Amino acid sequence: MAKILIVEDEVKIARFVELELKYEGYEVEIANDGRTGLEKALKDDVDLVLLDIMLPGLSGIEVCRRVRLESKVPIIMLTAKDDVTDKVAGLDTGADDYMTKPFAIEELLARIRVALNRHSKEKQEVKTDVLKYGELEINLASHSVHYGKDEVTLTKKEYELLEYLLRNKNIAMTREQLLNNVWDYEYFGDTNVVDVYIRYLRQKIDDKYGIHLINTVRGVGYIIRDEK
Repeated sequence: MAKILIVEDEVKIARFVELELKYEGYEVEIANDGRTGLEKALKDDVDLVLLDIMLPGLSGIEVCRRVRLESKVPIIMLTAKDDVTDKVAGLDTGADDYMTKPFAIEELLARIRVALNRHSKEKQEVKTDVLKYGELEINLASHSVHYGKDEVTLTKKEYELLEYLLRNKNIAMTREQLLNNVWDYEYFGDTNVVDVYIRYLRQKIDDKYGIHLINTVRGVGYIIRDEK
């Protein structure tokens, strides 16, 4: 069974989650501050990290950033804050998912299963194909994006959103569909985070290169259409 690292400074919460995870059959490690959490995430053979944002020593955002420099282990952020800016910050740093306290343990367990399954599939798959749109090219093997000779630097979620839209070219995707398929869970809240990431992609691609890649479908969501 998978090994999960809980990085949480609230001892009662860490203990509660630990007991629930062990009941489900997971092996569990606990760290109560950012520096210890970082060391365990990088040194221990963990399969997933539950990472609080507000931590002593190092913040969860900084821990996530440093882990991502060396590891692709799935990270689910846990925080008492419920603000789009915090969610975007965590996801941009490389987190795979985000949950706001208080949370239902059943939902957390479901998201853990999704993250572990996806990570397992990613390790097994060898992607060699390329997605193209005019001069825009996504190399799925290297997770790189180029426009002509220019490399387009995208965050993890920006890349995944762009890839999903291109894979579903000519299909209008609702914000809920994008959340379910790019963020891998059914998001019970407003869908502003999708609009935020669409804006980021437009700034980095549409605006910079003078093209109209991502179209808004009023009342529905977003679409990438075939070139005219």
